[in-house]
Order: sequence, then C-alpha cells, then structure tokens
Amino acid sequence: MDVQMPVMDGLEATRQIRELERQAGGHVPIVALTAGVLREEKDKCIAAGMDDFLGKPVNMEKLRQALEVHLPRHTPATSPA
Repeated sequence: MDVQMPVMDGLEATRQIRELERQAGGHVPIVALTAGVLREEKDKCIAAGMDDFLGKPVNMEKLRQALEVHLPRHTPATSPA
C-alpha cells in the first residue's frame, strides 16, 4: 500500500479495508510502501492496521521476505493415482 496516494492516503485506505474486514471477515495482508522511513511513519502505518512496512526505494530481498511472511503458502493439489 503506497502511503502517500492522492485523494485517499494509504493510512485511510487501510483503515477502511480493516473496517470492511470487521464487518465481513477475512484479512488482506497490507504492507506499507513509503519514502518516509522515520520510526514515526512506521508507527503510523502499523497503528492504521498495516501488517508490515517497507521503505523506498524498494529492496527486492526485503519485499520477497515480506511476501513470504504475509502471503499464505499454497501447496499444489495432489492428483489421485
């Protein structure tokens, strides 16, 4: 989730997604993506309901790690023999 989007910032978008989840169930993993890498920025993102935080420019290894942590693993379905 880009934190600094026009019209609705990522913090408000996350709050609205979390409210929808409270009403309907489920959980969408949200990882903050922002150039603001100060601790206060991270704290705001986590307080808004984001699951993780990445700074810009994106470090591909950190992105991969965040995806591994927050996305469920799917195992291929086995075919009956």
